[in-house]
Amino acid sequence: MNKADIGLIGIGVMGENLAMNMERNGFTVAVYNRTTEKVARFVEERGKGKNIVGAYSIRELVDVLKKPRKVMLMVKAGEAVDHLIHQLVPYLEKGDIVIDGGNSYFKDTNRRTQSLEEKGILYIGAGISGGEEGALKGPSIMPGGSKEAWQYVAPIFQKIAARVEDGSPCCEWVGPNGAGHFVKMVHNGIEYGDMQLISEAYFILKNILKLNHLEMQKIFIEWNQGELSSYLIEITANILGHLDENTGKPLVEYILDTAHQKGTGQWSSQTALELGVAVPTITEAVFARSLSMIKEERKKASEMFTTPDYSYQGDKEEFIEAVRQALYASKICSYAQGFALLKEASKQYQWELDLGSIALMWREGCIIRARFLERIKEAFDQNPLLSNLLVAPFFKEALEKAQSGWRKVVATAVQMGLPVPGFTSALSYFDSYRLERLPANMIQAQRDYFGAHTYQRIDKPGTYHTDWVGSGQETEI
Repeated sequence: MNKADIGLIGIGVMGENLAMNMERNGFTVAVYNRTTEKVARFVEERGKGKNIVGAYSIRELVDVLKKPRKVMLMVKAGEAVDHLIHQLVPYLEKGDIVIDGGNSYFKDTNRRTQSLEEKGILYIGAGISGGEEGALKGPSIMPGGSKEAWQYVAPIFQKIAARVEDGSPCCEWVGPNGAGHFVKMVHNGIEYGDMQLISEAYFILKNILKLNHLEMQKIFIEWNQGELSSYLIEITANILGHLDENTGKPLVEYILDTAHQKGTGQWSSQTALELGVAVPTITEAVFARSLSMIKEERKKASEMFTTPDYSYQGDKEEFIEAVRQALYASKICSYAQGFALLKEASKQYQWELDLGSIALMWREGCIIRARFLERIKEAFDQNPLLSNLLVAPFFKEALEKAQSGWRKVVATAVQMGLPVPGFTSALSYFDSYRLERLPANMIQAQRDYFGAHTYQRIDKPGTYHTDWVGSGQETEI
């Protein structure tokens, strides 16, 4: 019997589709699932007549693999991963490779990499994006961990990954330890921001301009032909045109307005706080989902408070263009925040992340794939030490053009009492970044007043403290 090239544990929809993708690209795949009935069904149905081998125990899976053995886990992040690793290790040898393809927390991947390397086993934490369709047809894959393992995994991963126009695979080695899962975490944080911003654009078009769903669908289709071109804009247009089979009316209006989350957006915000990086748009997107979940509270509040008496009387076409500008500018800020987080993590964790390469990996296959990611790659190729995407020439010009419409949209939404936390946080981020002087001087004075935390001056070097409630004298510390 010929040995399999790779083993895959966990054959839910993502696992099955990845196995089919690998097999279609010339690899023999061994599959195992805790519920062995799934193995039998998969082998006898979708995998019938294909180079897919069913295994009904972990030992059987390991025995049918070529050395060094490559075992990929497609299970829920957390304890399930640790449990499977514990079961696998007794059957593995030095040099074998364990791959976690789930959405694991990068600090868990750091721990697992170190633990397994101490046993001589190599470990890869691979962020995978693209959903079910991407897993089958070509996802974006972000591997990190034991660098020695990459030479054995690269031929498989780069073969099954999505590709950009020049044929480059949307898969490249990211860095050591949990770098791959960190990059996927930030990808998901940006995804949260993107989805929130698009939902706000829809909300504005619907409630300020009173457009119907066919009119909005046409707008999103047009936007997808230009600089906003992206997977999420494309599917938004499709959603707006989808009718409920029972009522014949737009299905989206029958969907309960409570948005769930699995944790990666929260991890992005929490990690940004730990590293001291401002990601307000990503964080507001997380908070917006949290607020959406208190539906009953919101329903009661809606009966208690009045709505501002304001309606938009301006030109519709001009305002639609302003919404497009606001969405584009806010999107730039959201990506800028994500890449700022990647840059700081690379520095703090000594990962040496290639930000341009990461932008390329997101160009196709993943959920946030968008036309302007090529511009991000170009920006970092031109200046690897770029401080922030906002100051790259292309994005600077785009923000300058969008400013007027962006501000108009935010102001109008505020006057009408519509919540647009994504748009407003992005605009505040932009304004905070572009201003030389912020009100933080008052905060520092307050800190020194009540806690003697000291401050620096703008007119001379040194650290100072003032006796605010006594003599009023300033002392250099």
